[in-house]
Amino acid sequence: MTQISSGSTPASPAKPRRPRPQVMRLTDAAAQRISELTQRADSEIVGLRVGVKNGGCAGQSYTVEYAHDIRPTDEVVEDKGVKILVDPKAVLFLLGTEMDYKADKMQAQFVFNNPNQISACGCGESVELRPAKIDG
Repeated sequence: MTQISSGSTPASPAKPRRPRPQVMRLTDAAAQRISELTQRADSEIVGLRVGVKNGGCAGQSYTVEYAHDIRPTDEVVEDKGVKILVDPKAVLFLLGTEMDYKADKMQAQFVFNNPNQISACGCGESVELRPAKIDG
């Protein structure tokens, strides 16, 4: 008995996808402050939207604003019971970043400890960032 091959080869199994890294992580202080802000807001917010914009003397600056909804393109980071929504254009610049919150007598602000930051201006308002290097 002779078998006739159909010419097709068996499908190779799909490569397992490696897990996506969490774009950002929060310190306890940042998570607590985000929780306070979401509870005190005049309207319902789902978290904070974080991004990067061009401008300032070093070239770029971080943006933080209330997020009233989750956009289909947002990278959603849930950490310590709160949500951060990362603008998709900022993901490669923020990959590996720790977001902290610092308050002293003169100011209170979110602080970004970013391994992709090359430099910052003297006033502290703008930074120079490079995209994160992704291992193939």
